[in-house]
Amino acid sequence: MAVQYKDYYETLGVPKTATADEVRKAFRKLARQHHPDVSKDKKRAEEKFKEINEAYEVLSDKEKREKYDTLGADWENGGSRGGGSGFPPRRGAGGGGYGGGMEGEDFHFGGTGFSDFFEQFFAGRGGGGGNPFGDAQGFPQRSQRGQDVEADIMVTLEEALQGSKRKISFRRSSNAKTETYDIRVPAGVREGQRIRLAGQGEAGSKGASAGDLFLRVKFAQHPEYKVEGSDLIHELALDPWEAVLGSEKPVPTLGGGHGRLKIPAGTQNGQRFRLKKQGLLKEDKTRGDLYVVIDVTLPKELTAKQRELWEKLAAESGD
Repeated sequence: MAVQYKDYYETLGVPKTATADEVRKAFRKLARQHHPDVSKDKKRAEEKFKEINEAYEVLSDKEKREKYDTLGADWENGGSRGGGSGFPPRRGAGGGGYGGGMEGEDFHFGGTGFSDFFEQFFAGRGGGGGNPFGDAQGFPQRSQRGQDVEADIMVTLEEALQGSKRKISFRRSSNAKTETYDIRVPAGVREGQRIRLAGQGEAGSKGASAGDLFLRVKFAQHPEYKVEGSDLIHELALDPWEAVLGSEKPVPTLGGGHGRLKIPAGTQNGQRFRLKKQGLLKEDKTRGDLYVVIDVTLPKELTAKQRELWEKLAAESGD
């Protein structure tokens, strides 16, 4: 099955010359617009949110972006460099001897949150390889457990907090039938953890058992938060007078609600405030914290009246 090329620049609506900051701003704008928590059409929003996340996953990562730009739409033929792309299809990921054959199996996944293009281009796992001491060498092939297979699964922060049930499908190159499984994303799951589907990897040889399928958790980027362990970080923009005089601001909390944060007079740029137990789950099932980082934004343009007031403030503040 041909894998469709994804134009990640088009997905985010930015030119190929976009800076890292421009990519980030475009992502946050689109992610807020299409986040399932705020959209009426949740199914469509979920698909769009996944597309936006995949594009940002690539374009916000320097190495991935360079690789993507270098190979381009002709990635399967090696792009501008010529030759093979150098990215193998999803095959065995170790743990199973020599796997089930010289070439191994090619897996096409559905429901993981990542497209086949992303998996083929970035998440290919070297595998297969066959037994170098097999029949071609004149030696009898030994019974070998099938190789394990890995794929990434995109998990939202809301799912990491509350847990969820997901439907995952995949199709093997050796079988046209699509296999579908219900899996559970446990509450408190960590990025990098693996969800195991026993016996769903590559077939073993000579009657040996099949390998396992592992789904490795990758957190979806959130428009409002960064993750630090079990804590969440949220940037809160303040006008200069709000920081100087003090104010009270709404702060989004994970799950769609809002808290209120009282900003004391004289708050400094970069200052942190903590909202207790508004983060992700810890191992003991208590919650981490939400840290609000202040970003004092200065006006880029001033009206004549505003300039006059700033000049008066400057004169008043002078020695």
